[in-house]
Amino acid sequence: MATILAFDVYGTLIDTHGVVDELALRLAGQERSDLAPEFSRRWRDKQLEYSFRRGLMGAYVDFARCTREALEFTDRALQTRFSETDKEHLMGVYARLPAFPEASAALARLVAAGMSCVAFSNGGREAVEGLLEQSGLRQHFDDVVSADEVKRFKPDPAVYAHLRYRLESEPGDTWLISSNAFDVIGARHAGLHAAWVRRSPDAPFDPWGIDPDLTVPDLDALAERLG
Repeated sequence: MATILAFDVYGTLIDTHGVVDELALRLAGQERSDLAPEFSRRWRDKQLEYSFRRGLMGAYVDFARCTREALEFTDRALQTRFSETDKEHLMGVYARLPAFPEASAALARLVAAGMSCVAFSNGGREAVEGLLEQSGLRQHFDDVVSADEVKRFKPDPAVYAHLRYRLESEPGDTWLISSNAFDVIGARHAGLHAAWVRRSPDAPFDPWGIDPDLTVPDLDALAERLG
């Protein structure tokens, strides 16, 4: 069986901070444009926190709702006073986030080397398909596997089990590729191989004693190592 590479989407293939410029424009009227990076970071952190909390509570909603609720919280926390029109616009921008610059070429190299690539995300299938299409990445993937199909979120072991079920793959043939340490640990705990895309050289890995099989700074380096 060919090696299967299951790519996380948000933060690994798609730049979740690609919304910063639009945030800066929306904040310019308040003379707070410099707050845009902090808003983006807190929005992303809260989005993940809400998915984790809902998973623990057994109160699943789709990832888009977690994103919308995180936007509302961040607006309140930073007192940015966005209108409902602003918030709907920002959600639209989030649906069109850009891919990281090296993503397409790196994926093409991996496919040419005989790897089977799939997108594997907490996001709903429709949202992920849309992101991959508009960013030009969809052509590189054999399939899209969404956590929404089992109504749970990574790093729940059931989500990784669902990935293997969908792909009919063995753990030794299946790699998770993610920039999110929680995702890498979740995959390794579930018996998969995992590569951590450490996009920030200052980012620490969680000291749980569960380490990635491979650490790379970006997808070009991943293609060099695995291709």
